[in-house]
Amino acid sequence: MYKLDQNKTPIFDSLMNYVYNDTVPFHVPGHKKGIGIPNEFKNFIGQNAFKIDVTVFKSVDSLHHPTSSIKEAEELVADAYNSDHSFFCINGTTVAIQAMIMSSVSNGDKILIPRNIHKSITAGIILSGAIPIYMNPDIDEFLSISHGISFNTVKESLENNPDVKAVLLINPTYYGVSTDIKKIAELVHSYNIPLLVDEAHGPHLIFNDKLPICAMDAGADICAQSTHKITSSLTQGSFLHVKSKYIESSRVRQNLNLLQTTSPSYIILASLDCTRKQLVFSGRELLNHSIELANYARKEINKIDSFYCFGEELKNDEGFFTFDPTKITINCRKLGMSGYELEKILASKYKIQLEMADAYNALAVGSFGDTKENIDKLINALKDIRTNTEKTKTNTFSITVPKIPKQIYSPREAFQANKTSVKLKESVGKISGEFLLAYPPGIPVLCPGEIITDEIIEYIEHIKSLGLFVQGTEDPKIENIKILN
Repeated sequence: MYKLDQNKTPIFDSLMNYVYNDTVPFHVPGHKKGIGIPNEFKNFIGQNAFKIDVTVFKSVDSLHHPTSSIKEAEELVADAYNSDHSFFCINGTTVAIQAMIMSSVSNGDKILIPRNIHKSITAGIILSGAIPIYMNPDIDEFLSISHGISFNTVKESLENNPDVKAVLLINPTYYGVSTDIKKIAELVHSYNIPLLVDEAHGPHLIFNDKLPICAMDAGADICAQSTHKITSSLTQGSFLHVKSKYIESSRVRQNLNLLQTTSPSYIILASLDCTRKQLVFSGRELLNHSIELANYARKEINKIDSFYCFGEELKNDEGFFTFDPTKITINCRKLGMSGYELEKILASKYKIQLEMADAYNALAVGSFGDTKENIDKLINALKDIRTNTEKTKTNTFSITVPKIPKQIYSPREAFQANKTSVKLKESVGKISGEFLLAYPPGIPVLCPGEIITDEIIEYIEHIKSLGLFVQGTEDPKIENIKILN
């Protein structure tokens, strides 16, 4: 049961009061309630959104120093998510993750993190000055994707690095896979350090018991959520939740104030406010429908020859402890087609745009906005693709990731150091000033401050020859890399 009146939407209500009292705007933004917006844009968007696109003043409160509507809205979110304090983030989960790390570790502190990190985590490491100690996730060789970090991996890593100051997990993964986070939280706390969770893909978990346990209920100290991914807030809307004896909420606020814009979008804030209310009162029902449709899609896709859509059959006691069924991963390896090819065909021929693709898979994200009609369009398109595609030999190329290279400097030191660009093939033995990240399976093979090895160069050249996606260097062709002087 909730302690507060979850029917309230304080931020949205304060904006409605501003709109309906006919306030004359002599404040930024310069369009003045939409009057100055170009007509072609206004005709498409409509007038109302611009009326609540305001700046910071007393009646609508301040994101950086909330005292009224935003403060009350934060308290309602904390009540809904079982946290001690929750924060609104309008620069995406990237800023939430950066603030989370900066609030937990300082310059020179060691932090355990997965190797398959999002670049926002690396940015947080660089900004904090912390030293990353990497853990390898479980990898499914057939699917060619990373699952979660297993309990045993965390246990071994803590035993080998008893001086770490925090542990960070990505849970659930982009593909909906969750580890045994509750058991890991208990282990981490036995070392008297906090557990940080990148829960970007889990803002909905707490509202339906058919889904994996959410980070706050599992005992995490702080977690960042992309409320715009599965639930219904606008893009860039995110939450950051704290419930910890190790992390001070006041420090989190200070770091968010350092990182977030001083001109926050009140449209995004209002959407977060209303989304919280929707989740509290309708989340369970909406998610039941989303889960039902996603499971239907999974069942029908698995009837199509050469396609595979995994589910709970892969569960184990390691990195795949449980699963969010709203994630629909379409594996086309047996068809001899890459995930990139499948995504491209669906978009160009059938006008179906998926979330992402990798070497063997294409990911469709289920949400509140799905309909049976649209799910059937996806299923029928896949049937048509199978009918019109001559099956070739199953893709068998190797995805073995090189060993994690030796770290000479922290990412912060390497990021700030003087660097020189050299040919990738001539960089062996040098200290990297950049990243190298390849799909599959989405794990960085090289981070700033690490020694470049022959094994890494051979792997990158092999991946490039297969036409797979490589990123991380300023050079878009990945022919050059910056090294430390």
